[in-house]
Amino acid sequence: MFKLDFKILNFSLRCRSKIIGPARYTHNVGNSVKPTSDLNRALVDFSNSGEIDEAGQLFEKMSDRDGFTWNTMIAAYANSGRLREAKKLFNETPFKNFFTWSSLISGYSNYGRDIEAFELFWQMQLEGYRPSQYTLDNVLRLCSLKGLLQRGEQFHGYAIKTCFDLNAFVVTGLVDMYAKCKCIFEAEYLFKMFPDGKNHVAWTTMITGYSQNGYGFKAIECFRDMRVEGVESNQFTFPSILTACAAVWARDFGAQVHGCILSSGFEANVYVQSALVDMYAKCGDLDSARRLLEYSEIDNEVSWNSMIVGFVRQGFHKEALSLFKKMHARDIKIDDFTYPSVLNCFASNIDLNNAKSVHSLIVKTGFEGYKFVNNALIDMYAKQGNLDCAFMVFNLMQDKDVISWTSLITGCAHHGSYEEALKYFSDMRISGICPDHVVISSILSACAELTVLEFGQQVHAVFLKSGGCSSLSVDNSLVLMYAKCGCINDANRVFDSMHTRDVITWTALIMGCAQNGKGKEALQFYDQMLARGTKPDYITFIGLLFACSHAGLAENARWYFESMDKVYGIKPGPDHYACMIDLLGRSGKLIEAKALLDQMVGEPDATVWKALLSACRVHGDLELGERAANNLFELEPMNAMPYVQLSNMYSIAGKWEDAARVRKLMKSRGIRKEPGCSWIETNSQVHIFISEDRGHPLRTDIYSKIDEIMLLIKEAGYVPDMNFALHNVEEEGKEIGLAYHSEKLAVAFGLLTLPQGAPIRIFKNLRVCGDCHTAMKYISAVYLRHIILRDSNRFHHFKAGNCSCGDYW
Repeated sequence: MFKLDFKILNFSLRCRSKIIGPARYTHNVGNSVKPTSDLNRALVDFSNSGEIDEAGQLFEKMSDRDGFTWNTMIAAYANSGRLREAKKLFNETPFKNFFTWSSLISGYSNYGRDIEAFELFWQMQLEGYRPSQYTLDNVLRLCSLKGLLQRGEQFHGYAIKTCFDLNAFVVTGLVDMYAKCKCIFEAEYLFKMFPDGKNHVAWTTMITGYSQNGYGFKAIECFRDMRVEGVESNQFTFPSILTACAAVWARDFGAQVHGCILSSGFEANVYVQSALVDMYAKCGDLDSARRLLEYSEIDNEVSWNSMIVGFVRQGFHKEALSLFKKMHARDIKIDDFTYPSVLNCFASNIDLNNAKSVHSLIVKTGFEGYKFVNNALIDMYAKQGNLDCAFMVFNLMQDKDVISWTSLITGCAHHGSYEEALKYFSDMRISGICPDHVVISSILSACAELTVLEFGQQVHAVFLKSGGCSSLSVDNSLVLMYAKCGCINDANRVFDSMHTRDVITWTALIMGCAQNGKGKEALQFYDQMLARGTKPDYITFIGLLFACSHAGLAENARWYFESMDKVYGIKPGPDHYACMIDLLGRSGKLIEAKALLDQMVGEPDATVWKALLSACRVHGDLELGERAANNLFELEPMNAMPYVQLSNMYSIAGKWEDAARVRKLMKSRGIRKEPGCSWIETNSQVHIFISEDRGHPLRTDIYSKIDEIMLLIKEAGYVPDMNFALHNVEEEGKEIGLAYHSEKLAVAFGLLTLPQGAPIRIFKNLRVCGDCHTAMKYISAVYLRHIILRDSNRFHHFKAGNCSCGDYW
């Protein structure tokens, strides 16, 4: 028998002090004798104070261990997460009872070890031990935490079988489990069938369940019923109901809850205070939120984060940044929720210096490895157009999710880096990340701008295969992509399949019809849009006027132009004036175009002057053309277009000295005419051609095909138009030069490589010349092919010797 030191045992609670340390106490156990009950009390003291090693040492030196001793030590190990040691003692104990089983099950449950916890629960019964309400609560809580609905339903069945479904403690656990597993109606049913006398825990569980599942109004109704029943709320009830108020913008009810908090004495509780600030901020009452934050002197980061988020959501970015500075100055903990809100301020307010200062603080405080923070950094830099910094942060990330990729790809697409957007989308797919509707919409917009039809079709297929729900933004982008790629029938099919349409949908189709030579159809869609109750916007009228301009519908254009302000209160902008001047210019009504120009409120921009200059070039109005060109020289001094057009107008008028003067001015300013190029996509590869291009691997076959084409279309009646040839070469050279224009080389390549009967899609960076336009009509008739040519202005659909533009472009 051990000899125990009685004096030391009597001071077991003080044995952790500097005078009597745990090591000395456990050493003295062996020097005197003390009853097991006293040793058990000492063991409990060690366990409760978290000194598990000391408890273990005492346990090892106790020779006379009873069931309480074993259970206390097993519970101590299990509750502290030392599950291996708990399981070892569990296997060794000779005094196993339901408490022993429950202690180990509780440990496994608390630390998320569901497989072991559930196995022990069923094994316990096989060995003849009946789980208690507390054992059942432990496994139900584990199901709640991990969302294990099927397991939870099994335990519900067990509760019914063993009549625990009449136990208020167990029923509360079941309500919580169903609510946490998103089965709020099952939770509601159990709550309503609850045994008599629901306590505050049951009510709080139901209110929390409603709140967390997005049923804010039901949570409010439940809270009212709780008050009617006379059940008092506590520090757990109030945050849940305030969260529900915030979710449904029930500011007035939230203020009533605030009154209940004051009368109940919970206003000093940090979680209640944080929930109040969050509620007022999310309900848009920033003044109340701010007063509460300042007067209560809350130094809890959750409250400050809520206030910052509230300012950001309301667009008060300066106030949010000011609050962040105060937070930093007061040494309040800044976490991975604070930084994203602050970075969001810089996404719309381009302040690179302060943005980079915050980035430096993120690195300094060790948050550069947090995914949530990195995603916010990528989003901020991408929205600012600072793509190099966005790439840097993205490339340093170890664990990228769909938000990381979406922020980067969307930023690239928004700021014109369309090729980069396509590249990163491909990398995203390779990495195994499934794209969401936001990135699908962005990448389709990038495909539309690049007019890469095949890639766009692949993205469309990816979205369909993903089984994602129909999204208005994706559908709108699909309509736009197909329309901009010249597939107006496909755009129509997507449009017809849409259950919901907005002004963007209708405008995309109207603009698509206009660009694809279907001006009258564009106007019909506009009438349908109005009949469905959708009001046009600024962009819609650009599409309408563009359609009228390219279909020669002058009277319709005048009516739409006048209705903008009179009917819809939309002031015409430079784009609308440019369309009207273009239409009047095409119709030869330059005097009316000049009068309209003079009526403009504000100075015309470059778009308007370009439209006027083009009209003057077509109709040979040199005086008005000079005025337009001179204005463009000032507005866009480095743009070659006005120099080239004015020089050509002088040449046509026989004013060779003036033409030479303009070319000399252009050269002195270092301005180069943009070389014309055409491209065609086959087998996911883009082939680019320039005039008289000899760099393509199939150049021999291409030029042989050109010779064949020219021979056949001349037999069909084609005559080269020398007005579009170079002026400083002989006649034979002019004809050869016309034959080797970039769009003719592209169509020859298409005839060589694309299957018989497949449409040939060609894109050109400049306006198609008159000779190539005529040649394409003959080629479509001779080779029985549908040729779609997209120039800088519109689509030309050549079929059976005709063009969709009606030779009016």
